[in-house]
Amino acid sequence: MARITRKELKSDKFALEVGQTVSFFEEHRDLIYRYGAVALGVAVLVAGWVVYQKHQGAAREQALANAIAMQEAGIGAPSSGNLSFPTQAAKDEVTTKAFAAVAAKYSGSTEGEVAQYYLGAIGADASKMDEAEKHFQYVAQHGSAAMASLAKFSLAQIAYANGRDAQGEAMLRDLMENPTAMVSKDQATLTLAHYLILKRPEDARKLLDPLKTATGPAGRLALTMYGQLPPR
Repeated sequence: MARITRKELKSDKFALEVGQTVSFFEEHRDLIYRYGAVALGVAVLVAGWVVYQKHQGAAREQALANAIAMQEAGIGAPSSGNLSFPTQAAKDEVTTKAFAAVAAKYSGSTEGEVAQYYLGAIGADASKMDEAEKHFQYVAQHGSAAMASLAKFSLAQIAYANGRDAQGEAMLRDLMENPTAMVSKDQATLTLAHYLILKRPEDARKLLDPLKTATGPAGRLALTMYGQLPPR
C-alpha cells in the first residue's frame, strides 16, 4: 500500500470539518484510485492534529505532540534547524517507539487512542497490514465513538485491499448507519460506491443517486464517480 504524504493531507482544510476526507478524496482522486485507503492518512491528521493543536499543557498531551512532530519531520538533510531523519526506516523506528510509549503509558486516554491509531497508520504505510490491523482493531474496540469510527473506516479499506470484500462492505454500511463527527455518512457512502463500481455497478449507482444533487465536494465527487459507471 502506497504512502500518502502528510504534506498532501495538510493542504486539505475540509478534512478537519464535517465531511473529513470527502474533498481530499476529490482533490487527490487519481492518487486514491490508484492506491486506495485514503483514510489511513487522513484519519491520522484528523485524529492527531486536532489534539496537537488544542492541547499543549499536560504531560500526555506533550508526549503525543512530540511524537506527532517526529512523524511530521522530513527525510534527508535538516533545513533551518528543522527535525529530519536520514531515511524513512530510521524515521519509522523512532516514531514507532514514541507512539508506542504514549499508547502504553496513557492507555485509555484520547492521546493513547490517537497514538494507537498512528501506530496502525505507520504499519499500513510500510505495508505491514497485520500490524496495522492489530492497532486499528484495538482502537475500534476500545476507543471513543469517533476514534472507533476512524479505525473501522481504515479496517474496511484494508479488508478490501486484502480481498475481504464482504467484511469491508459490512463495515462501511455500519458506518453509513452510524456516522460520527470523524466519519460522515457521505464519506462512508462514497467510499463504498468506489469499491462497488467495477464489480457491482448497479449497487454503486444506488448509493450515488441520492448524492448527485448534493452541494459541495460530496455532490461533485458523486457526479464524477457516476460518470465512471458503465452504461445501462
